[in-house]
Amino acid sequence: MEPVSRLGVVGCGLMGSGIAEVAALHGLEVIVAESNPDQAAAGRDRITASLERGLRHGKLTAADRDQALARLSFTDDLSELADRQIVIEAVAESREVKSEVFRRLDKVVVSPDAILATNTSSIPIVDLAVATGRASHVVGLHFFNPVPVQKLVEVIPALTTSADTLARIRDFTARQLGKTVVQAPDRSGFVVNALLVPYLLAAVRMLESGTARAEDIDSGMELGCAHPMGPLRLLDLIGLDTAQAVAESMYEEFKEPLYAAPPLLRRMVAAGRLGRKSGHGFYSYGA
Repeated sequence: MEPVSRLGVVGCGLMGSGIAEVAALHGLEVIVAESNPDQAAAGRDRITASLERGLRHGKLTAADRDQALARLSFTDDLSELADRQIVIEAVAESREVKSEVFRRLDKVVVSPDAILATNTSSIPIVDLAVATGRASHVVGLHFFNPVPVQKLVEVIPALTTSADTLARIRDFTARQLGKTVVQAPDRSGFVVNALLVPYLLAAVRMLESGTARAEDIDSGMELGCAHPMGPLRLLDLIGLDTAQAVAESMYEEFKEPLYAAPPLLRRMVAAGRLGRKSGHGFYSYGA
């Protein structure tokens, strides 16, 4: 297959910036689109800081950093993605927001062979594919946080995704980005979150019921089950608002009580206690 050289990324939060960074480090010319100049500048700063960390820890050379930064450009104009071979959407975990992005990309991206991919954690891919006139070229491409570190990517074909699109995106992800691919069904939660989310929500319910303290729940799973991070610390890393959105999407599809967001999680999101990104979740993180 012909290698991809031009990639677009829509959204430059934690996931979008990680995807853009990995792609630039692997030699792709990347344009990152954000909704306004301030968010585009924040995205650039986030990627630069990540590359600097890689340099300090000996994982990158100065040349690696400089070349990656030279391959990255940022815009608040979605039309600048017109010539991209693949565009990966990584905006907020909202069906309405993502669908609108796909409607706009369908009008903007010129090549009928271009692939439009979504980094959704839980929204059925077909719901986004039908927002476009090219549903056969829409596919799920679910990365994990932090993207530069985590090796896994879930590739999720919708009922409408063509065999050619699936083959091309698997080849791109494995060969050009160096990730390990698992193929997942187009069911809310896919493979990883279908297993992970009930576990995380069970930890919140355990805390909420007073069964155990947050520190004891996390230490139990870290030291007793060799998990690198306990469930409540992991929720703080993911973002409690993102976790709630994923849980609600899964509950909407399956109506299984184990997918329902616990009251404590919903109250914390309402209070703005979102985890690391807000400085306070199940733990406090300061500045």
